[in-house]
Amino acid sequence: MLGRYFRLLGAAALLTGVIGACPLPAAGDEAYDPWPGLVQDIFNNRPMNDGSGVIAIEMPARAEDAAIVPVTLRTKLAPTDNRRVLTITLVIDHNPAPMAAKFELGPDAHVSEISTRVRINDYTNVHAVAELSDGKLYVTQTFVKASGGCSAPAAKTPDEARNQLGEMKYRQFAGSDEAPGDKSREAQIMIRHPNNSGLQMDQLTQLYIPAFFINELRLWQNDSPVLAMEGGISISENPHLRFTYVPNGAGLFRAEAKDTAGHVFRNEWKVDTSGS
Repeated sequence: MLGRYFRLLGAAALLTGVIGACPLPAAGDEAYDPWPGLVQDIFNNRPMNDGSGVIAIEMPARAEDAAIVPVTLRTKLAPTDNRRVLTITLVIDHNPAPMAAKFELGPDAHVSEISTRVRINDYTNVHAVAELSDGKLYVTQTFVKASGGCSAPAAKTPDEARNQLGEMKYRQFAGSDEAPGDKSREAQIMIRHPNNSGLQMDQLTQLYIPAFFINELRLWQNDSPVLAMEGGISISENPHLRFTYVPNGAGLFRAEAKDTAGHVFRNEWKVDTSGS
């Protein structure tokens, strides 16, 4: 669980940015590379293989808004490859809680692309680590220039956020005509939630807002798993996932989300099974 990789400390610790499994470098220490320590803490020092032919990560080189930085993870296994991607872990090296999210791909959903939005606290490498059915880990990385995303003020007031807490929307996109015979579809889940990072300050009280975020999201076609996410403070306010998968003919799409306060949110939608 993500709780293993970070701790939420008091305001004094927040002021110094001391959150997470690894100590942060002193200000201006540009040579500091947290990745070796993160491999040990998050992946138990398992060997990391070149993932350039397995997983791709796409992010802007310089983010327009550090609080909502788009990220897309795309699997690259050839159709003839017998291996399967089991999980993808997204690590933002210099964030206070580096492990941003872990995605578990449904065994029969053939998820090939996942997009979401994240907070970036400082100029950083971002790693995507795919675990395959061969038992090995494969890693790729990119570099993003952004800062201040984890402490950026929330877009809504606490009262507004509470009134809409847990509202879910599902959107299904038309199938692509670019590849004949491609049965994959795109869908998107959006959840109303402040996803407070614990680093944001209440502008009225001048006190830090406690961390409060979606830490689990699960999606199904009827009862067949599509995608699951363990999330942390790096996932942006009002989390959303856009993903590509292969429908199994189910007429119902279901979602269940849980947050760190113990709330459980559920919804389901009838879906178009025509493939158009």
